[in-house]
Amino acid sequence: MRRRIAALGCWLAALALPALGATEIVVATVNNEHMIEMQRLTPHFERANPDVRVRWVTLEEATLRQRVSTDMARGSSRYDVLTIGMYETQIWARRGWLRPIDPPPDYDLADLLPAIRAGLTLDGRLYAAPFYGESSMLYYRRDLAERAGIVFPERPSWRQVREAAERLHDPANGVYGICLRGKPGWGENLALVMTMANAFGGQWADLNWRPQLESKPWREAVSLYVELLQRYGPPGSAANGYNELLGLFRAGRCALWVDATIAAGFLSDPAASRVAGRVGFAQAPRAVTAKGANWLWTWSLAVPTTSEHPQEARRFAAWATSRAYTELVARERGWAAVPTGTRRSTYEHPQFQRVAGAFAAAERKAIDSADPDDPTLPRSPYRGIQYAAIPEFQTIGVAIGQQLAAALSGRASVDQALHAAQTTAERELRAAGYGGR
Repeated sequence: MRRRIAALGCWLAALALPALGATEIVVATVNNEHMIEMQRLTPHFERANPDVRVRWVTLEEATLRQRVSTDMARGSSRYDVLTIGMYETQIWARRGWLRPIDPPPDYDLADLLPAIRAGLTLDGRLYAAPFYGESSMLYYRRDLAERAGIVFPERPSWRQVREAAERLHDPANGVYGICLRGKPGWGENLALVMTMANAFGGQWADLNWRPQLESKPWREAVSLYVELLQRYGPPGSAANGYNELLGLFRAGRCALWVDATIAAGFLSDPAASRVAGRVGFAQAPRAVTAKGANWLWTWSLAVPTTSEHPQEARRFAAWATSRAYTELVARERGWAAVPTGTRRSTYEHPQFQRVAGAFAAAERKAIDSADPDDPTLPRSPYRGIQYAAIPEFQTIGVAIGQQLAAALSGRASVDQALHAAQTTAERELRAAGYGGR
């Protein structure tokens, strides 16, 4: 028996030897469900790449952005792979903070959706590999709408959404008329409110870089936003971000929800969603225009120039964003669970079409219709729909998000919140030298 145990110990030690000599890379990511699944599937990458081991740092969205941005500004990132979006990619690539991804030939760059690829490319080179892409759209409880005699067009108006929220609001039976992001942050509540302001004909700043946060479109948009959540939203809306609202909707607590298209697969999965098969999909609401009414974003994997293991980091980024990875998720979890919004081949796959037919066309249309180079009805000097692609926007956006939360929670009126946001934006842009451009 002792000999058998000793032999088994030697065999296990031999198996462990490659791991002992492996290079460890550290991946920083957001705590969204697709990223959690990527962590679960990482052993597949490690078995195929025995010289690499992956360590994960998983954070809430706002914390991830703050920590990664601070590290990059200091020039001493502790991570080998960063989860970032279009906003950071364009700015950081220009500053020389990111290494080109340079994926292998079988990665098939031509398969990436044009809008997604363009947002991650600078001077013809890809600086972040898209893990999933998204726009925004309206989710609604089709069964509740039919019972109430409500019919949504392909792209409803915010007026129609408000009327539906009022009619469908039934808190006595645990259903709130509408769920919207309230958690403060430029990628949380402000992402939604900027698209609302765009839809009302507004813009974040005019061609002379004068902030427009006290303009009529912004007042109309923010007033409606506050009214919707105070009257027909769940209690404590100022604490709700994407993850919280996803949980509420698939638990059957929301009649309407305007948010990221990436949620469609989760809502349609009967294993995880109580409302699977009862969800309707429409384009994000318009008001006076549809221009800029739905955002464009991609969570992507990038390699900072400070990484000590860039080749291994690139290898991981290419694996996690490849067609092969999509097929791996499909084998493990089914085609309804694959990350979407990045590749033509996903939408063209017959099995994906069978399980995602209810939402795939609406999701793809939302992504294809979003134009960050022409985001607003009046001409704007910036690129981006739910953000402005300038370095100062992150600081300004955080401050605006806090003011929106103050208005939502009743600590400030809409006019007070917008005046404070306008003052902050003017000060920051002036200090950065944007005034009078």
